[in-house]
Amino acid sequence: MAHLKLGTRKSPLALWQAEHVAAELKKRDALLSVELVTMSTKGDRILDAPLSRVGGKGLFVKEIEEALLRGDVDLAVHSLKDMPAELPQGLTMAAYPPRADARDAWVSPRSQTITDLPNKARVGTASLRRQCQLLAQRPDLDVIPIRGSVETRLKKIETENLHAVVLAAAGLERLGLGNRISRKLSPEEMLPAVGQGILGIEARHGDADVLLRLKTLEDPDARRMATAERAMLHALGGGCQVPIAGHLLKESDAWWLRGFVARPDGTDIIRAEARAPLNASDNELDALGRRVADAMLKQGAAAILKELGLREED
Repeated sequence: MAHLKLGTRKSPLALWQAEHVAAELKKRDALLSVELVTMSTKGDRILDAPLSRVGGKGLFVKEIEEALLRGDVDLAVHSLKDMPAELPQGLTMAAYPPRADARDAWVSPRSQTITDLPNKARVGTASLRRQCQLLAQRPDLDVIPIRGSVETRLKKIETENLHAVVLAAAGLERLGLGNRISRKLSPEEMLPAVGQGILGIEARHGDADVLLRLKTLEDPDARRMATAERAMLHALGGGCQVPIAGHLLKESDAWWLRGFVARPDGTDIIRAEARAPLNASDNELDALGRRVADAMLKQGAAAILKELGLREED
């Protein structure tokens, strides 16, 4: 009987995602056994500082990727939005299952919209991307950095006396907490993070049997979305240290990519967008992402990234 070891973080959401992928694999092979190997990453252990100050998204995946490279586990499941733009040599994104809702969720016992909040209302978020969009709409808001699991951040509405928190809708719904969502924010109100709502399944190059099994979980549209959005992120060279958003939408006749780079205080948001035909290849979608990034860099994003130490001078 075939046996796979699946590396995952210990948080309730990470475990849900890992168990979901394990169940999908076992649907395709009833004789397959999948063992979850739980790990504590640096991002899980450092909860008293924003990610932008302690090293960014890679803190959630580094230990798991090292276990993959050592051969301690055969695959790993990540929230794609938590992954850096570049993968370590020897690893590949083997599959992207169908994307869940990419939108952000507004959770508030007091208000249905950002505009309804009282002056100087306290809003919690762990994301500079969300922070800058909140402040662009309401500069008076007191944005409170909150870390921890989804459940921990929800509890902080009471413990931190917050008027609202903003979380990924997909995470809430995966954990059966969709009833806590006051309203889903449209991309026009809150442009999502690169890869938000997508699960990325990572494995080693050359593990032919593992890669073949994982390919059965692949959703072509999810890969197209991941390809374009992550190409944009890679071309910008950004991470958690600067607000970056990117969202590929499938329209009736085209793929539509929107992105932005901003200052954390929301005073300077550089936006760009472009489209590609629905039959675009992966290479063309990669080029779409790079094209949107290049447009933003030329409009002033390069100066913002350089100021924050994320881009070398040309």
